[in-house]
Amino acid sequence: MKIINVKTKNIKIDSSVKTIGVMTVFIVIILVVLPLIFLGTGKGINSEFSLDNNDIVKNSNIVFPVDGKVKLYRKSEDRVEELDLEDYIMGVVASEVPASFEEEALKAQAVAARTFYMNKRNNPDKDSKAKGAEVCDTINCQVYMSKEERVSKWGKSQAESNWERIRESVLDTKGQVLTYDGKVLEYPQFFATSSGKTEDAKDVFSVDVPYLKSEESKGEEIAPKYKTTIKIPVSEFVNKVTGRYTNSNIKKDNLLSQIKIESYTEGGSVKEIKVGNTTIKGTEFRELFNLNSTNFKLSFENNVVSVNCTGYGHGVGMSQWGANVMAKNGSAYEEILKHYYNGVKIQEIEYK
Repeated sequence: MKIINVKTKNIKIDSSVKTIGVMTVFIVIILVVLPLIFLGTGKGINSEFSLDNNDIVKNSNIVFPVDGKVKLYRKSEDRVEELDLEDYIMGVVASEVPASFEEEALKAQAVAARTFYMNKRNNPDKDSKAKGAEVCDTINCQVYMSKEERVSKWGKSQAESNWERIRESVLDTKGQVLTYDGKVLEYPQFFATSSGKTEDAKDVFSVDVPYLKSEESKGEEIAPKYKTTIKIPVSEFVNKVTGRYTNSNIKKDNLLSQIKIESYTEGGSVKEIKVGNTTIKGTEFRELFNLNSTNFKLSFENNVVSVNCTGYGHGVGMSQWGANVMAKNGSAYEEILKHYYNGVKIQEIEYK
């Protein structure tokens, strides 16, 4: 047996013991460390999202009375209706997205809709508050129809099965809302269809919201209004622009040379467009011509302006069709929500 003297500490080491120690460490690395590196959390090598114990936070400070009611302003009837929270959410989900959507997409919509209401409960919109309500039933808030109204539009053959899918998705997420820094989201925005990316809130609403950033949203070409085109006679186009922007000074002749897209948003939509002497925000241009989105291109032919749009809606927050694509690809509703709303948590309401 050979003895090696280590001068620094005057310690004698048996070389065979040392060899065994090195081999032991090597074996541990092979058996324990490497599998952890390659297998990760057990949710797949390509997974960018993993659930943890904090995905749904219980015992929150978000309170709803046990016998509380939603105060809903029914605009067409000019009256306030009181109804149970989850019944209200069922009516919203049934109105906002097709019942044929994947179950996880319906759940994601339920949580987003419940979050929207809980924010409005604390901060009612002006028109609803004036009527003694918290929220309205139109696109000014989020669309709502009662079961009877929704069923009558579906038709008898699918009505009950459609409603049952909605009901189960809502009850499976009962009481769940989105929070950021412990507070219910003030802007739980959602919309129909993106153009491949969602928009940053600051580009659309001129307010920087940490959880509303531009995100990829692939596969939405299947949506019914993914691509749309409207044709506007040149004379009508000029009259609309000059009627709103009197200093634009555009003319019918050579209109093409008087229009230039100046900048784009992070999501790829038109941020600013110059028309004659006036620079117009993409959001204002969309509103002026009632376009489906701000992701548009213009072409000119035979005294007609063609506006070709991609996507449908303001583009901020959760894309409803994008959520359905994610669900089809196997994403759970928690993953969908955390993809479209950065840094949020899902918390359960306390009923007191």
